[in-house]
Amino acid sequence: MVIKVFVATSSGSIAIRKKQQEVVGFLEANKIDFKELDIAGDEDNRKWMRENVPGEKKPQNGIPLPPQIFNEEQYCGDFDSFFSAKEENIIYSFLGLAPPPGSKEEEGETTSKEKEEVAEEEAEGEAEEEGAEEEAEEGEGEPEEEEDS
Repeated sequence: MVIKVFVATSSGSIAIRKKQQEVVGFLEANKIDFKELDIAGDEDNRKWMRENVPGEKKPQNGIPLPPQIFNEEQYCGDFDSFFSAKEENIIYSFLGLAPPPGSKEEEGETTSKEKEEVAEEEAEGEAEEEGAEEEAEEGEGEPEEEEDS
């Protein structure tokens, strides 16, 4: 699977250039295979990107700006969603990739599973404690009188 990053190599916007550099730099630094596709110099790339960004993700003017990120044909997101995924340490799931062994994202998945298991065990333990407390409370109260035989 190849990550496709649609960029505009001749963008006049400094903000767009910085966003593109951040995405590309992050992918390079983390050794994630990707292909940079220029929408400024290649009409086919621009047309494909615009047609494949989902309608709800397009801005009001209907023209999505770079960078736009895809995993093959599957839309991943724009810069804002990339940035959020990076901040939350879920970039591999954002990109539709398996996290590498030892990554924070993989540890996060393990931690989540462990937390669920601990929560289940605690809930079971609390239920047992409540049952024991109820039995103890039932045993309290006024002692029953014994009948003489």
